[in-house]
Amino acid sequence: MLSSETKVRVRYGETDKMSYVYYGNYATYYEVGRVEWLREMGLNYKNMEESGIMLPVVKFEINYFKPAFYDDLLTIKTIVTELPSSKIKFDYECYNEHAELLNKGHTTLVFVDMKTGKATRAPEYLLEKLRPSFLN
Repeated sequence: MLSSETKVRVRYGETDKMSYVYYGNYATYYEVGRVEWLREMGLNYKNMEESGIMLPVVKFEINYFKPAFYDDLLTIKTIVTELPSSKIKFDYECYNEHAELLNKGHTTLVFVDMKTGKATRAPEYLLEKLRPSFLN
């Protein structure tokens, strides 16, 4: 299992009329967590795209427990529990400043060869970085 934590401050424009974070914004928060998770693993999504691999989301799921509000500092915990194949699965936990769990989510992304537009295996350079953490 590999995990990282990323802080996100809720901006006013991300809230709805009830002063809650609008539910659709969590997809963006999870993306921030995912990109930073890659960076912490020594990988870079921009470089991956430049090498011809993109990672579209094919599944997004979230369960809400409590709302977040304007100016809250959120912690997005991003977790990968298995070595990627042609897909990579991320789990997320979102906490407020009081360490209260606000929501949990999951995304599945597929590695796609940008030249062919078809699914492909995870790049070997990514697997080399991640494999040691999944041995044993």
